[in-house]
Amino acid sequence: MFTGIIESVGTITKILKDKSNVHFTIHSNLSNELKIDQSVSHEGVCLTVVEVEEGHHTVTAINETIEKTNMSFWCIGTSINLERCTRLGDRLDGHIVQGHVDETATCIKREEFNGSWKFTFKGDNQVKKLTVNKGSVSINGVSLTIVNSKNDTFSVAIIPYTFENTTFRNLNEGSLVNLEFDVIGKYVSKLMTSD
Repeated sequence: MFTGIIESVGTITKILKDKSNVHFTIHSNLSNELKIDQSVSHEGVCLTVVEVEEGHHTVTAINETIEKTNMSFWCIGTSINLERCTRLGDRLDGHIVQGHVDETATCIKREEFNGSWKFTFKGDNQVKKLTVNKGSVSINGVSLTIVNSKNDTFSVAIIPYTFENTTFRNLNEGSLVNLEFDVIGKYVSKLMTSD
């Protein structure tokens, strides 16, 4: 489990294809603290560390994960939001995030408002069912509060700290992002629609 509070931004330094799997090597100031078999959120995707070496760590993604996330667009030099799993007893500063991407969405607008930013995203019908104004969503692993939830779009407001310390600074119109909706909202939606 994660909280959506980003600890570090890493950079992809190596990509190795192995049959249908892909190994991503990331350089970050967090890498030396990681252990093999540890789960770490990478842009909101929970991946297992398979190797740690000199400021770098490597994770492996299977084809299904790549197809359901924005990972097919990752390349050498791509910046990645990183968060280690929450420890029992720690504060839950964000919201409950599982690292299981529900869908991808496209950034359709990036606006600056004298020191803050508003990003608007367009997704599919899950956006309509699972986003509510002032509710929570994880975008590329970042816990955020939803504003302007509409049929298939919603917006989030970004403060300078978040903009400067996550990959939000790299997002533009047309960027594809990973979405994870609030787990409580998903359970409520399932209860309301079940027979």
